[in-house]
Amino acid sequence: MKILITGGAGFIGSHVVRLFVNKYPEYEIFNLDALTYAGNLENLKDVEAKANYTFLKADINDANEIDKLFNDYDFDKVIHLAAESHVDRSISNPLAFVETNILGTLNLLNAARKYWADYNDKLFYHISTDEVYGTLGDSGLFTEKSSYDPNSPYSASKASSDHFVRAYGETYGVPYIISNCSNNYGPNQFPEKLIPLFINNIVNKKELPVYGDGKYTRDWLFVKDHAIAIDLAFHKGEIKETYNIGGFNEWQNIDLIQLLCKIMDKKLAREDGDSARLITYVKDRPGHDKRYAIDAGKINKRLGWKPSVTFEEGLEKTIDWYLHNSQWLQNVTSGAYQKYYKEQYKS
Repeated sequence: MKILITGGAGFIGSHVVRLFVNKYPEYEIFNLDALTYAGNLENLKDVEAKANYTFLKADINDANEIDKLFNDYDFDKVIHLAAESHVDRSISNPLAFVETNILGTLNLLNAARKYWADYNDKLFYHISTDEVYGTLGDSGLFTEKSSYDPNSPYSASKASSDHFVRAYGETYGVPYIISNCSNNYGPNQFPEKLIPLFINNIVNKKELPVYGDGKYTRDWLFVKDHAIAIDLAFHKGEIKETYNIGGFNEWQNIDLIQLLCKIMDKKLAREDGDSARLITYVKDRPGHDKRYAIDAGKINKRLGWKPSVTFEEGLEKTIDWYLHNSQWLQNVTSGAYQKYYKEQYKS
């Protein structure tokens, strides 16, 4: 089986690639990534020499290149993770999110439709976000039947790509599965996201910028648990089904940050409260959704998936990883990680 994983050098993608390469040596795994700012091949050093792993530097926005790759490699299945994913960036540059998240997805769908002469044992697995559902009040959970109501350019672009995947399934018969996940955290995450950003800032005694009153609520999902859920949905999920993947784990931002500060003070042998004094409230961002919360009951009941760690356990594992991989973090924050591809893949 030949599996194309897009965005496989990114945060979630690298964990999925590593899992599939190591767990399924009989599969041929092709990791396609444009290596934009968040794509980091240092995340995959431990699998790059494996016989069943191939890296393909390409951009899903390039329709001709995607067409050529499908023609050359004859992929059987696609796990589509490549996306622009940072809400703040989508507010400053929404067009980039339209190009990658919508048009890039269409390029992949068009290639699959063209080269999959029949759809036997084929699959287009599209990974999406809970943000497509919009915002919740103080109660309730997003289910797979929740209406779409995106509020940011990022979530609007992902909602559109979800709709196109389903439309290609209904119109052309492309076999698909979609999963919508909650906020991921864990090792290898680019430090623009809350948890790695704040870990790095605490280490360097920089301010911890908190939007608004800090009472925005999110469900948090450990990235390794997400990769396991993707593995299950890929192998056991039903065609044309959607699975919500969440951590059963809601936290207000300010409570999460206070917990992070307490753990960091212990890890760094600082006085209790030292890190919390770095918290600074800043102007809220536009279209900020108040609360997300995922009902992951469907994937739990049908596929037997559930989180393997509590949030406190996952957060401690995450902090330990960043503190023990300070060179990785330094390479990312300085931009030095971008040299790895040129050095490793010299022509």
